[in-house]
Amino acid sequence: MNTGDQYLKAIYLAQRLEDGPAATGTLADMLEVSPASVNEMIGKLEDRGLADHEKYKGVTLTDEGIIRAEDALQTYCIIERFLANVLEVQEYRDEARALESVIDDTVAERLDTIIDRRDECPDCFDAEEDKCAYLEPVVEGAD
Repeated sequence: MNTGDQYLKAIYLAQRLEDGPAATGTLADMLEVSPASVNEMIGKLEDRGLADHEKYKGVTLTDEGIIRAEDALQTYCIIERFLANVLEVQEYRDEARALESVIDDTVAERLDTIIDRRDECPDCFDAEEDKCAYLEPVVEGAD
C-alpha cells in the first residue's frame, strides 16, 4: 500500500464519519500531516481520477477511488487483526500503521488465510472506533 492508498483510506473513513465530503482538516488530523500535505495529495488523487475536491466543501472519492480505498482498508484490517489476534501485539494499531505502507498484496493475501477474514470486510471497520468490529485485542494481564 502506498501513501496515496493511505490517503484514499482516510478519505473513505472520513466520508463515513462525516456522512459527506471529507474535510481537509479532518484528513490532516487522521493522517497526522499538515493541511498543505493533504491539499497536495488531494490534487494528485484528482489528477489520477480517484477523488473530487470542492474548495470549502471537502473531498469525495470517485467510484474508482472507493474501490482502491476499500482494498487499502481491507489490507489494513488484515494486518491489524493479524497483529492483535494472532501475534497478540499490544500496540497493534501503531504497528499496523507502520506496516501498511510496506505490505504488498501477496503478503496481505497470505496473512488473510491465517486470520479467516469475514466476507463483509471492509464494511466491518468501525470508523468511529477506528478498528475492525471483529478485532479481539489483547487484554493486559490476561493469561
